[in-house]
Amino acid sequence: MAPRSITPLPAPDLAAAHDPGFLVAGQRAAEALAGTPPDAIGRPLPSPGSESREIRIGTASWTDPTMTRGGVFYPPGVSTADARLRYYAEQFSVVEVDSSYYALPDRGIAQLWADRTPPTFSFHVKAHALMTGQPTEVARLPEGLVMHLPVEIATKTKIYGKDLDPELLERVWEHFLDALTPLREVGKLGGVLLQYPRWFVPSRANTDMLSATARYLDGLPATVEFRNHLWFEGDSSTRRTLDLLRDLGLTHVMVDGPQGLESSVPAVPAVTTHTLAMIRLHGRRSATWEAPSVPTVERYRYLYSAAELERWMPLIESAATEATRTIVFFNNCYGNYGATNARELVSMLSRTRSA
Repeated sequence: MAPRSITPLPAPDLAAAHDPGFLVAGQRAAEALAGTPPDAIGRPLPSPGSESREIRIGTASWTDPTMTRGGVFYPPGVSTADARLRYYAEQFSVVEVDSSYYALPDRGIAQLWADRTPPTFSFHVKAHALMTGQPTEVARLPEGLVMHLPVEIATKTKIYGKDLDPELLERVWEHFLDALTPLREVGKLGGVLLQYPRWFVPSRANTDMLSATARYLDGLPATVEFRNHLWFEGDSSTRRTLDLLRDLGLTHVMVDGPQGLESSVPAVPAVTTHTLAMIRLHGRRSATWEAPSVPTVERYRYLYSAAELERWMPLIESAATEATRTIVFFNNCYGNYGATNARELVSMLSRTRSA
């Protein structure tokens, strides 16, 4: 897949076209479901021309408060953690775990995830903030880790991975990976998502950090999403970035998001590992993307049009000819927007498959 970028369609008025409200999004979701073959709902789709390769489509959360609000995505009566995950797993074949970024995952919770989902379901778990150089609240760390923090760090409100000595950082990784054991044991851990902050730029130190991360993962499938345009600043920079990921056995995440900002990266179509390809669609709400004090969910308050989704179809199908598994996540998890777009994409791809 030759490196290039997708040119976005000119965006119509945001409020009218891309933030129409839950009712309109729900109507679109119902139309998509009506046009989707039953055997394509909640199951992986076979890749074009190959039954041994698959495409999975889902959302980057199943528990956002705007999504769990009554009548938005979940039907009446589906209001417990157990029921929500079981319902979600009937609709889609994969989900991204976002909570693990804010708090290290718990082995008991991972066991519940494994128990509540079908055998073919898959989880992709976002790395904890400390694992990608971002800040975390000390109060949210497990007691077993806090007790090993030096006093001058343990008394802080927030800390960064760089504040920890190598032994403590290794403990963070060990806790994270151990907690995911129940998913690994039943084949439901699709991989780990490493989302780096905008200040993570191309440098020797950050290259070393990526190398160390690959060693920690020890062959576990992992995807990398950068949030600084310098990683893809021109053809030579793009080639260096992709070659680095290939050498480390890490999957490049192809992204769709707002452009023209420091944290913007182009949609570079490239598969860097043959086992896994990933695409994450964040919406294009540029006004709130880097705005301070904006709730996270507001940054992704964007419903893609059918035309925008169709422009991604050739890239998805191309990636699926190179990788055993191709994952598409909708991170526009405001209410039912992400789920609606996921349903629409499943419908589009299933129709292409049956044509």
